Amino acid sequence: MAAAPLTEPFRIGPVEVPNRVVLAPLAGIGTWFVRLQARRYGAGLTVSEMVSSFAIHHRNEKTLVELLRIHPDERATAPHGPVAIQLFGPDPEVMRSAAATAAERGADIIDLNMGCPVPKVCKTGAGAALIKDPDTAVAVARAAAEGSGLPVTVKVRSGARTGETDGYALAVRLVEEAGVAAIGFHPRSAQVHHKGTPDYELAARLVEELPVPVILSGGLKDDAHVLAAYEQTGAAAVMIARGGLGNPWLFSRLLGLREDEPSPEEVVAELEWVMDRAVEHLGEDRAGRYLRKFYPWYLERLGASKRRQEAFQRTASVAQARALLALGEDALPAAA
Repeated sequence: MAAAPLTEPFRIGPVEVPNRVVLAPLAGIGTWFVRLQARRYGAGLTVSEMVSSFAIHHRNEKTLVELLRIHPDERATAPHGPVAIQLFGPDPEVMRSAAATAAERGADIIDLNMGCPVPKVCKTGAGAALIKDPDTAVAVARAAAEGSGLPVTVKVRSGARTGETDGYALAVRLVEEAGVAAIGFHPRSAQVHHKGTPDYELAARLVEELPVPVILSGGLKDDAHVLAAYEQTGAAAVMIARGGLGNPWLFSRLLGLREDEPSPEEVVAELEWVMDRAVEHLGEDRAGRYLRKFYPWYLERLGASKRRQEAFQRTASVAQARALLALGEDALPAAA
């Protein structure tokens, strides 16, 4: 059967998503303004960076004020799609409490991270560690649904280690036993992180087996890869992660809203928009440090030299970065 057009709506439980292109949860990156950027370029669903259920439960101020923030512009920007808050943690009762708070803060969907391979997350029993503890994983998903009253989705890897499919088995249990409304499936093991070739054949089998939407993640770095994997797997939607960093135009091209790559002027204007929003979110001082990880994504698109890239990494403020952006290569200050 032919895949549905990416422009066609689909449902996650009672929530309608206006199209099938989704912004993935990006750890340390997926703030409200990164979600808003994806929305501006057409994403039908956006997911927050992962947020600690324990931090929410224990009322950590930064978590409540910054990480759970849903900006009014996210609701006002077409295509008016839902916002999911991604939570992580291994304790069902803590998750019940955290999911309730996320719902109070305006989440439309609760997404659970059961695929993060980072050791500091796994050693707490969260993230991909839950692949090896499926009973707890099911209990956590049930608690999130009960606490929030919202549809729950889960992002999971194909397995804990290469060659294993225990993540696949967990996905089936989560749907059958916890009533999970959709699965975000990354068909690479937690062991390889972002290396290796995604097993799209395994993803296609999961799509056939599950009665709920499977949202495909992993290896979706450009238009051709996204479209080929979407067709191959029959997934309900595609989840754009690293391929969208500094490249929101990818969302527009996938949805047929544009065909060409952005001009240098568009790239500069988008970086300036990101800088403005980072200042709004974090204040001038913190934004200056935070944005250093964003600059390379845009500067590489502009063909910036190594010298220019390094100059941006030495900036201490957003104002300094703005001044550099206005300078030509020949006018750059000498390296310290």
